[in-house]
Amino acid sequence: MMKKEKGADGGAGCASAVKEVIMLDRIPDKEQMTALVGESLYEIWIKLCALIDENYDMDRLWNKGGKAWTYEYKYRRGGKTLCALYARENCVGFMIILGKDERLKFEKDRENYGEEVQRIYDETQTYHDGKWMMFEPTDTSLFDDFVRLLRIKRKPNRK
Repeated sequence: MMKKEKGADGGAGCASAVKEVIMLDRIPDKEQMTALVGESLYEIWIKLCALIDENYDMDRLWNKGGKAWTYEYKYRRGGKTLCALYARENCVGFMIILGKDERLKFEKDRENYGEEVQRIYDETQTYHDGKWMMFEPTDTSLFDDFVRLLRIKRKPNRK
């Protein structure tokens, strides 16, 4: 599969001056994403991208979403993944992987997270490389918790 670089304003991702690496023949545009996930979830997708872009200067990679998802939109820097967004029919996903030290930080602060985040944390299997926590937001109610989880992984690098 060939990697292509494209300006960030060319597709359904968020518009900023960060490079995107596309592992797809074509990245989906706004109309394709809206047709896939629906208008209200596309708005959640855009707001979540904006929230991440506001705090982090990262490379962003489009890819196929594997068996369970149509698209993957990954935030990476220096070979490390911060998080990934996923899209499939009528659904968007937000995944964050917490390694051993990051799980300890979460567990020390878990009472400051909402019930849903605590439940997903508890129900997520722990693998050798961490807990692969997947959220399927339908509104912005978990966004504050998402920001806290992202800060466990990496301090914001935008002023």
